[in-house]
Amino acid sequence: MLYQIVHTTTYNYSQKVDLEPHTVRLRSRSDGSQILRNFSIQVTPEPAGISEVLDAEGNTIFKVWFQQQTDSLKIEVNSQVETRCTNPFNYILEPWAIQLPITDYPVAVISHLQPYLQRDFDQSIVQLAQESWQAAGGNTAIFLNELNQQIYQNCKYITRETGEPFPAGITWNKKLGSCRDMAVVFIEACRVFGLAARFVSGYQEGDRDQTERHLHAWAEVYLPGAGWRGYDPTQGLAVADRHIVLAASAIPRNAAPISGSFRGFGARSEISYQLIINY
Repeated sequence: MLYQIVHTTTYNYSQKVDLEPHTVRLRSRSDGSQILRNFSIQVTPEPAGISEVLDAEGNTIFKVWFQQQTDSLKIEVNSQVETRCTNPFNYILEPWAIQLPITDYPVAVISHLQPYLQRDFDQSIVQLAQESWQAAGGNTAIFLNELNQQIYQNCKYITRETGEPFPAGITWNKKLGSCRDMAVVFIEACRVFGLAARFVSGYQEGDRDQTERHLHAWAEVYLPGAGWRGYDPTQGLAVADRHIVLAASAIPRNAAPISGSFRGFGARSEISYQLIINY
């Protein structure tokens, strides 16, 4: 699929403020599953500097800094992206990764995956993982599908445009959450059984008849022999060519599309955005 994306984010402030440096994570990833054909970024007011950076987790980000005061900030990106993963199950797992739990990572691999295996689980997430594991007979691929469906079928989706994801236990106990909340539930349940998992922000094709578009979030799981593979518990899908990755991280806040702050005594801010995706 070939997508043309125009994404505009606007911050309006109640008075002139000083902008601290901002981090922009809106440049689509380019790899074997998706190719970034064209990209441009425009920032208003004109920044004092802008630097393209490859972060510690392989995401291409922009650092933007300012000198003058302003009562607004507008960031617009234009992207043309080709997605190529038509079959998300086109892989062969390493023999030692076919059954869960995975406890036998090679030393050279485990050292890279440690940030994605963090173990601090709510008991309700442990129970969810165990139930999915039992239903799958311990099979890794079936477990991932079962877990994806459990979250999709039992959690009610809500739109929550700002704020970090809720803790996984809160989302699962309430059976209610945004896409980023459900992604965190999926990630933590995977880690219970030794599957490295990370948070992803990006876009999805969605309903072609729907004019209103939103950013989206899902999870990627590292499958030995298959690499990082996407799962979207909000939709109950394995990720193929209808999703476009912007950034991925072990820590959700490090995949936020835009991060930054401002200085101005008593100043308030409002955010609005417009996302246009053409096929």
